[in-house]
Amino acid sequence: MINTNLKFWRRELALTQAQMAEKLGIKRSLVGAYEEGRAEPKLTTLVNMARLFGITLDALVTTDFSKKKNAKAALLQLQPATTEPTRPGGGNGLRILALTVDKEQNENIELVPQKAAAGYLNGYADPEYLEELPKFRLPMLGTGGTYRAFEISGDSMLPIASGTVIVGRYVDDWMTLKDGTPCIVVSSKEGIVFKRVFNRLKEGAMLALHSDNPLYSPYEIDVEDVVEIWEAKAYISSTFPIADLSLNRLASIVLDLQQQVSTMRKA
Repeated sequence: MINTNLKFWRRELALTQAQMAEKLGIKRSLVGAYEEGRAEPKLTTLVNMARLFGITLDALVTTDFSKKKNAKAALLQLQPATTEPTRPGGGNGLRILALTVDKEQNENIELVPQKAAAGYLNGYADPEYLEELPKFRLPMLGTGGTYRAFEISGDSMLPIASGTVIVGRYVDDWMTLKDGTPCIVVSSKEGIVFKRVFNRLKEGAMLALHSDNPLYSPYEIDVEDVVEIWEAKAYISSTFPIADLSLNRLASIVLDLQQQVSTMRKA
């Protein structure tokens, strides 16, 4: 099924095997192997195919488009009726969540350290990539939902310090996000950020991201650029909060330190 669909949509898009390979980020020989059924694409490649063709992953693997008299009409039937931007990538309804489990088939919490943050944008849907990440479990979180942990950097969410690990629960329906919810937002343009999310999906297909540190201005992000959202549920840190110190005072201390460092460099 995949081989015939790959060949069909490549021809629909008027692409050579070499051009298709370039768009998918693979070797041309692999495109030929996939079309001839001599090899099976990895999950990440299937995801990229579905996005390129503008169809769902389910349609890619279950619908033989070569037998459709009108592929565009068939595509419209496969797409959801709503156009609300509650999922990444636009209107094709595509959302892939890869995960790992332990020997008892319990879901792991994969940890994305700072050094792996850049690679996460390419590997978030690849089980092989996730398998290489550190894993742990927190029984206190219960069994409801899927969790992932991200090591954050920067001081935009004081008093949560840089290097803190934020444990987030996967958000499937973005329309349900309440204003001010602290979340890990993964996007193609911003990468991995920890912010308070304000829902602007109905008004303008946007999310407004706010920092707790007043030194950082809020900004908006187009929902088309968003890959995943994880609602913050817990954090792990080796730095204890300073007692009786207001957020404004913390921000002032950070600003003073930055100015001192700048002065020392000039000297």
